[in-house]
Amino acid sequence: EFALAAHGSHVVLLPPDLTDDYLTLVMAEALLEECLLENLDLLRSLTPLLDKTQPKLCRAKSLLNAVLSRGCLMPRYLNEALLLMAKVHYVQGRYWDAQGMCARVGLEELTKEDQPTYHLRLLAEAFAIKGLSLDHQTVSAVSRVRLSEREEESMSCFLRACDAALSYMQELDKTVMTPHSKTGKSTLPPVDMELGYFLQAALQSAYLCLLKLAEVLLSSVSEDSYWPPLGPPPSAWLHREGAAASKDAIYPTVKPPHRYSSDSCFCPQDVVEEAVLVLLITESMAVISRLPDQAEARQASLRDATSVYDLLTIGMARRGQYAMISECLERAMKFSFNEFHLWHQLGLSLMAAGKGVGAVSVFKECTRLRPEDPSLPLLAVKICINQLHWLEEALTLSQRVASMGKEAGEFLPRAYLSVGLCYSLKASEASLRADRNEFNKKSLRALSKAQSLDPQDAQIAMYLALQLALVRQVSAAMEPLQIALSLRGDDVHSLHLLTLLLSAQKHPQPALETLNLALSQHPSNFNLLFTKVKLEEALFGPAAALQTCEEMLQEWQSRYDVTEKSEVIPGARKPSIHLTLPDFQDASTSMFPSSVAASRLEAALSEVSDMSSTRRQGPTYIWTTLERIWLQAGELFMADGRLKEAQFCIAEASCLFPNSHSVLLQRGRLAELRGHLEEAKGLYDEALAIHPTGESILVHMVSDSDNTMLLGPPSAPPS
Repeated sequence: EFALAAHGSHVVLLPPDLTDDYLTLVMAEALLEECLLENLDLLRSLTPLLDKTQPKLCRAKSLLNAVLSRGCLMPRYLNEALLLMAKVHYVQGRYWDAQGMCARVGLEELTKEDQPTYHLRLLAEAFAIKGLSLDHQTVSAVSRVRLSEREEESMSCFLRACDAALSYMQELDKTVMTPHSKTGKSTLPPVDMELGYFLQAALQSAYLCLLKLAEVLLSSVSEDSYWPPLGPPPSAWLHREGAAASKDAIYPTVKPPHRYSSDSCFCPQDVVEEAVLVLLITESMAVISRLPDQAEARQASLRDATSVYDLLTIGMARRGQYAMISECLERAMKFSFNEFHLWHQLGLSLMAAGKGVGAVSVFKECTRLRPEDPSLPLLAVKICINQLHWLEEALTLSQRVASMGKEAGEFLPRAYLSVGLCYSLKASEASLRADRNEFNKKSLRALSKAQSLDPQDAQIAMYLALQLALVRQVSAAMEPLQIALSLRGDDVHSLHLLTLLLSAQKHPQPALETLNLALSQHPSNFNLLFTKVKLEEALFGPAAALQTCEEMLQEWQSRYDVTEKSEVIPGARKPSIHLTLPDFQDASTSMFPSSVAASRLEAALSEVSDMSSTRRQGPTYIWTTLERIWLQAGELFMADGRLKEAQFCIAEASCLFPNSHSVLLQRGRLAELRGHLEEAKGLYDEALAIHPTGESILVHMVSDSDNTMLLGPPSAPPS
């Protein structure tokens, strides 16, 4: 009769002619596997198992020594005995001996076609033990030069272990899902098998392999030498590098696992896509232990997980996928309690993705983890000012850094700069003059303090000059502005501010020359171009300024490519096109000479007008810039007395933003010039309702005596 023996993670039917040595081998394996299952926590924490505390291990080792010393086992059983002894050496911390036993295992015997399925498990365990033993060996100063070779050998073992483990699981799945019988007897019922420690290690070694693959893809693989995983290498690469070795040639002794159909599956097309895909798979395999008695194992697995997220950040940042980075890091928060690096990465990714509210909350948590780091609250201040306009929150955080004094180090001047900016912005929003004056004074004090702390900071000097200019101290603003330009002569904001200060001092020609110098360094800056229009109008009249408007339209078109689907792609270039708007005036009766610049501007407007009637896509600032260009052109046409052309420009701007207070203001001005005072008053009222603090709207409502009619008669006093 057959005897049934269950040992390890498989079931074996023992024929009646088995020798005592094989029975002893089976007993040794059963004892060893029981010991390993009982001490998984110690194995994961790399704590050696001792004979005096592990009687089952001691008994298994003595049985294996007895069997191997007799030397009567058949080759296939000898391999099992050697592998079991390799396990004993490994769990007792003798990694050199474990490697020696693995080297004696006959891999050819384990990979024959007619071998039982569990031989694939033995093969996976053999490679896993060898790879783990290589990893845990100490490296002496003399052998440190061989560290890279050892790492490569270890990775090769893990790759083979993973392949063999996958093949074993696939074959086991076939056996369970497709029972068959070569004899008249029925097959055994499916048995729930628990994976042993080393088989789990073999499967989990894919985690390290994928992590290493991602590092290689992101650091060493060129875009030109990449080809998709399921495709052949390009002929040019083969001609240059020679034929690529197949997987079977790299791993000749391992049966490759079955590759499933890739229909309807995502296949990466470049090196970054493959790296990100590999890392996302690796992320899903990450297992972080939370048990208090596994602190060392938790730290090791946490380091690996952190490496995954760092590589994901590198790969996704190359594609600008900051929102996806933040989503991945948010998943990491479940095991990142008090882990500063992951919190900091999450805050930076949220900041880059434009998720300001979440970013501020995360940076506050980072500040709690590292209260001595002044850069963290200043990052939150930057978001509060630039994205959220949370001035009170920004002021509180900035003052907290300023209160650190010398402990803030190089960040102390930046803290006072932030305080000054917050007060300046609060002053611009204050409705009472007393509050506005008080905020301006505090802003000047903070900015002056910042400059005294760091007189070599060009940005601080520029903001101090700007604040002085805002409080009408134009002459005093020139001194810090000159310091800013001496430190950074190509700064666009400093050059722009110098232009405005010269203009405010009634020096339009030097202002225009300065502006042209700034444009020579920043030719695509729309803010500079809008200022140039104003200066040219003051110096040469509106007809000459229309030439700059035409250049602005062509620059807008060349920078933002609008496809047939009306999709705006910033940065895409295409040749500028001359656009001609029909000239509505009769040349024979015109009171004003025709302008070549005006006709060319009209051309540009007519070409771009097709875009405004379709659905807008892309960032809002693209279209607000186009709106400003059209409104500026309309203002110049009104100044030139060409109301039909002005109406066309305002209509095009209205197609973009029909409820814009700027559009309503321009429509009111046009109605006022045509004598339609009631219509103008209604438009001004609408604009004021949308933008109650709009000074330009109020100015146009009461600018001259004629406009008193727009305000209506004074109300009668109460009786």
